[in-house]
Amino acid sequence: MTIPFNNPDRPNSYIGKTVPRPNATKLVQGRGRYVDDIVLPRMLHVAFSRSPLAHAKIGAIDLDEAKAVKGVVRMFTGADLAEVCTPWVAVLAHLKGLKSPPEHPLAVDRACWVGEPVVAVVANTRAAAEEAASLVVVDYEELPAVTDTMTALDKDTPVIHPEMGDNLAFRRLHEEGDVDAVFESAHKVVSASFSTARHTGVTLEPRSILVDWNPAEGQMTAYHATQAPHMMQTVFAKHLDIPESRVRVICGDVGGSYGIKVHVYPDEVATAAIAKVMGRPIKFIADRLESFSTDIHARDHEIEAKIAVDADGKILAIDVDDWTGIGPYSVYPRTSAIEGNQVVNLCGGPYDFANYRAQTTVVFQNKTPTCQYRAVGHPIAVAITEGLVDMAAAAIGMDPVEIRRRNMYPDDAYPVTSPAKMKFEGLSHHASMDKLMEMMDYDALRADQAEARKQGKYRGIGIASFIELTNPSPFMYGIGGARISAQDGCTVRMDPDGSVVALSGVTEQGQGTEAMLSQVVAEGVGVLPSQVRVITGDTQVTPYGGGTWASRGAGIGGEAALQAARALRGSILEVAAAMLQADAGQLDIRDGQIVDMDSGEERMPLEELGRIVYFRGDTLPKDLPRELVQTRHFITMEYPFAFTNGVQASYLEVDTDTGVVTLLKHWCVEDCGRVINPQLVDEQIRGGIVQGLGGALYEEIQYDEDGQLLNGSMADYLVPMAAEMPDMEVGHVETPTKESELGAKGAGEAGTAGAPAAVMNAINDALRPLGAQVTEMPFTPERILRALGKLQD
Repeated sequence: MTIPFNNPDRPNSYIGKTVPRPNATKLVQGRGRYVDDIVLPRMLHVAFSRSPLAHAKIGAIDLDEAKAVKGVVRMFTGADLAEVCTPWVAVLAHLKGLKSPPEHPLAVDRACWVGEPVVAVVANTRAAAEEAASLVVVDYEELPAVTDTMTALDKDTPVIHPEMGDNLAFRRLHEEGDVDAVFESAHKVVSASFSTARHTGVTLEPRSILVDWNPAEGQMTAYHATQAPHMMQTVFAKHLDIPESRVRVICGDVGGSYGIKVHVYPDEVATAAIAKVMGRPIKFIADRLESFSTDIHARDHEIEAKIAVDADGKILAIDVDDWTGIGPYSVYPRTSAIEGNQVVNLCGGPYDFANYRAQTTVVFQNKTPTCQYRAVGHPIAVAITEGLVDMAAAAIGMDPVEIRRRNMYPDDAYPVTSPAKMKFEGLSHHASMDKLMEMMDYDALRADQAEARKQGKYRGIGIASFIELTNPSPFMYGIGGARISAQDGCTVRMDPDGSVVALSGVTEQGQGTEAMLSQVVAEGVGVLPSQVRVITGDTQVTPYGGGTWASRGAGIGGEAALQAARALRGSILEVAAAMLQADAGQLDIRDGQIVDMDSGEERMPLEELGRIVYFRGDTLPKDLPRELVQTRHFITMEYPFAFTNGVQASYLEVDTDTGVVTLLKHWCVEDCGRVINPQLVDEQIRGGIVQGLGGALYEEIQYDEDGQLLNGSMADYLVPMAAEMPDMEVGHVETPTKESELGAKGAGEAGTAGAPAAVMNAINDALRPLGAQVTEMPFTPERILRALGKLQD
């Protein structure tokens, strides 16, 4: 049940209601405006000749044949762009010991992964640029490639960057309590190895950028499919030596991001550098094939973990040793160590225990760089934690739901600090589990499972409780020196016709930002959501903000919008009170009308007030403030993050002859604080679940021992399709954060966080009578059959 928005002055709140998305009609009619739809005068296209080797010295570059292609205008090497663009180094000061070498827009002396851009070809058409790029001849001297994470630090493994000393990018150890002593004396200790495959975002719209440099004005304008326009404004300004005020980044319609489009990519910076050199608009649109080798990857982890419990199922200790490979560079500016760091922070999250040790080891390798992707580190931490909890329950003969109930933080225990030193303001593990049990009818499912086994069908139930990090404060990036804003702003303006325009630093990536903001602003001002026009993603127009990442849009951007809208409401009522010779405190705005607070009697439409203020201001008192525009910014202060929580369940069947998993039903109960738009939240969760199921069952970027990508196309890389997906039921518990009046946390990543663990536990529940267990994602038919002993190496 949705909790009413606690605003006594607004009897008909828009918060908690499903409101149509303002941009839905435009998108359905095919009238969206994506980067590739934009055509500018004198525009040229750039394509890249990319390294075919995982590690190689760059020798002589022969451009003669490429230059002969009709339409080619100019070519650039790494040395050319190094003269106009400074390199970047992706480290954060608070991640002690993190190191990474300088990275250039185009490789200068060495190529370090298959797909790294080496030569840029600029031509009149995309086809000409691509043809010429294919004719570039580079004399590569192949070098040994480092591809195995677990041997990257061995003495006989080559060092990718000799100046770094070794292949270690980052290592962090967190230890709380006397872990070794607890494991020595515990009633039961369960150990397991986990691995999560590399995968990538496969966004509907590939990475896209069009950069125009106007030398007459010293102005750079970048039309960019990005999640963080202000961050990219800073990057272009810094590395191309342009004042920030002279860099404008415009982010229009975006065809999905999932974290893929929040990073700095060498080819995109190269596009901007080339535009500045040539003084002409330059467009780069990645194709699907190069996306597989150039979009960031994620989730490449190998883990050894163990859990200690007493005879009553009480968790005594958890020990995690995580290894991850990040490619040859840490990705700028967020760094590639964050995912491993999140694993340390999030393991054991829902549970009240005292002894905890977790270490992450982050190594360089000659593969596509990895970095943040939807639910950074969450699916890995949840799979480790929930996998161990299920194994412990089986080892002591306890129901997997019961062992969780015995260990989850009580719902009235908050605030608490976890063994990983994460501060939780308020969570609802028990209420969420209660709701899940009711939704799925747990006892009936267990009965169905037992009956199926009598018929030779192996069905399993998997439970996965989780926490999710949202609304990050400066403690995520700002503390480390990265110019990534944790605050966000919103400007709300009333126009003469009484309509409202809201300008927000949060971007629309297809997830419904415009709908959320229109509801919040409508709530704050007192107009219909249809009367609110939302504008996002333009650094020259919108207030400075962090953009869209880490489930921060509603919690940070929404609160800024609410405060700006309420301030505008106050300004409107002050003017209305003067016009009506009334007390402003006795007036209200409802559905675009100035009304009497108590009786609801309509006194004046906003359109009339707008007419007077904008066109007959001479009739108003001289000292009356009449600014019908307000800007507010918001940043969290009390907690480094706003944690949400939830629990997921999967019911599935495993064909023990083929190893094929059939998903029968999936449930998710999630507490994202106050729900603003139920339909949007539910669809965000369902979309996240689909991506989580993709990681659990299908998605795996594969390389050979030489660092060659083996399945870099949609013909070979599996993603979940509608036919494979189960029915999904979504429920909510609401525990609003007290850090804001809106009370919203985040919901964009919750589905992804828990789905893989729920599926893993369900598969293992199905296979337990046969003595088989899988912990290597994705859980392919081959891996299941190997676990059953029906396939041999």
